Amino acid sequence: MSDTPKEQNSIPTSKVQRSGKFVKTGFKIGGNYIKHYSKKLFNPELDKSELNEDNAADIYESLSELKGSALKVAQMLSMDKNLLPQAYVDKFSQSQYNAPPLSGPLIIQSFKKYFGKTPEQIYNKFNLKSTNAASIGQVHSAELNGKKLAVKIQYPGVGDSISSDLKLVKPFAFRLLGMSEKELDVYMREVEERLLEETDYELEIRRSIEFSNACANLNNIVFPTYYPELSSKRIITMDWLEGQHLKEFLATNPSQELRNTIGQALWDFYNFQQHELRAVHADPHPGNFMITPDGKLGVIDFGCIKEMPEDFYAPFFSLTSTNLLDNKEETIKAFRLLEMIHPNDTPVQVEFYYGMYKQMIKLFAMPYIDSTFDFGETKFFDELYGFGEKISKMPEFKQARGVKHFIYVNRTNFGLYNILHELKAKVKTDTYKPHVTMQFTVDTL
Repeated sequence: MSDTPKEQNSIPTSKVQRSGKFVKTGFKIGGNYIKHYSKKLFNPELDKSELNEDNAADIYESLSELKGSALKVAQMLSMDKNLLPQAYVDKFSQSQYNAPPLSGPLIIQSFKKYFGKTPEQIYNKFNLKSTNAASIGQVHSAELNGKKLAVKIQYPGVGDSISSDLKLVKPFAFRLLGMSEKELDVYMREVEERLLEETDYELEIRRSIEFSNACANLNNIVFPTYYPELSSKRIITMDWLEGQHLKEFLATNPSQELRNTIGQALWDFYNFQQHELRAVHADPHPGNFMITPDGKLGVIDFGCIKEMPEDFYAPFFSLTSTNLLDNKEETIKAFRLLEMIHPNDTPVQVEFYYGMYKQMIKLFAMPYIDSTFDFGETKFFDELYGFGEKISKMPEFKQARGVKHFIYVNRTNFGLYNILHELKAKVKTDTYKPHVTMQFTVDTL
């Protein structure tokens, strides 16, 4: 794909148009499989990498044109690196930075719909060419009263098509992820809930102001100012932040000191929210952050916020942050509260899941064990992905386990770990500590 994706003049908005797109993609994928197995007749050693590349390209092309929740799911899956073959990760991660942008007439149409005015009647200057286009919207530069602004515009039809899109994505996700149907339903329901919030730009404006104020005292982090009077249900106006995305920043070969500063800012940003606000910016993909010219972390998107109820927070973070795992009885109680161990599990199953989940949490908690952690070390990530790979192939994990909050909390923390790994940052991990409980009460049914 070239650096400047071709402009898109229309988005399929009706259910019939959108489902037609998926049917067409299904046929293309069918053709790819036929091509693969025909080649395999002549070359039995052929692996699936070319097939995966062809399928990933065809699925990504469709999702890019549909935009919205379909493309957002691709973006999420690209971050869950041990869920997908590498070809899909490479292709789908494009949606973290750049999807085909909308043309000028469609943008003007959006402004007329929500403000009754064209962009030129609202701002002193407005650039019809977008600077960034991602899964549910694109960003344009503008000027008003000498101030440079960023204007985020949501793609038409995206907010209204979430439920129907996710139903259409489901067969592809089912095939790609190898989850059980029950597990996929839990995954899709939680994704739908967050996406409905993420497409509500009025909610995003309120949260952005609330969270940037709450995090204002954190070191080396900057937030844009938001302008509710220049925003609407599908358009957000905020200050323009100058800076580089992670890939561009890393290409400049920054010093270890600067990598550590940015890494520390990221760690503090996430752990302050998790442990002090009990709600967290649950979309840690690199496209949501900038590194400013003065070496600070700019946070530019608060669309996806995950609130953590006490009955999830206390057992989960107590297990990751204390020696509670040494107390088998209390650990099993915590696992029951988190639905990792089920009421009807046999003693053999209880023992099995206790052992596996204890191993998993020990791995997850490694950064918290000492006061500093070097995310540049590959050994930790090899173990993490190796363990993920191992359990993904185990029949015992085909059924859904764990409360729904795990979906976004895991994604948030592993997303954070991945960015810190890319930065090769060494960070102090004891800056914001979890509030913990050492004993639990489990209702027996």
